[in-house]
Amino acid sequence: MPQSLAQILVHLVFSTKNREACLTDDIRDELHAYLGGIIENQKGTLIRAGSVSDHIHLLLAHPRTCAPADLVQETKTGSSKWLKTKAARYTNFHWQGGYGIFSVSHSHRSAVEDYIANQAEHHRKVTFQEEYRRLLNKYSIHFDERYVWD
Repeated sequence: MPQSLAQILVHLVFSTKNREACLTDDIRDELHAYLGGIIENQKGTLIRAGSVSDHIHLLLAHPRTCAPADLVQETKTGSSKWLKTKAARYTNFHWQGGYGIFSVSHSHRSAVEDYIANQAEHHRKVTFQEEYRRLLNKYSIHFDERYVWD
């Protein structure tokens, strides 16, 4: 077979450093678009982005030729540098050191898109930490609470 094809859907989640509530509504759409550009430059596709003040969710078609850790590093580093140029309040901006990346079945794509699209409503009742613990448990990822937050 001369052509290599893949569809690898992933749900990527990461927080601001120390879950600082600094992602404001006025930057959100532009940030999501910028993240989409970074992912596209890596040969991936951003399907849906959703964020609140202290974290972001991305559903993406992961590039076939890029390791997940490399894509995350490019995404977080590039967007952090970009954000620092947008306003004085972002001068010291950082994403958290870690991240969660979860595989998504094509049959669950629509549900994940809806979940990401409704982040503002969802987080009226649930904190990021509660949500993240639920995701880790849902995907049976063992974690040590001491090292999840920074």
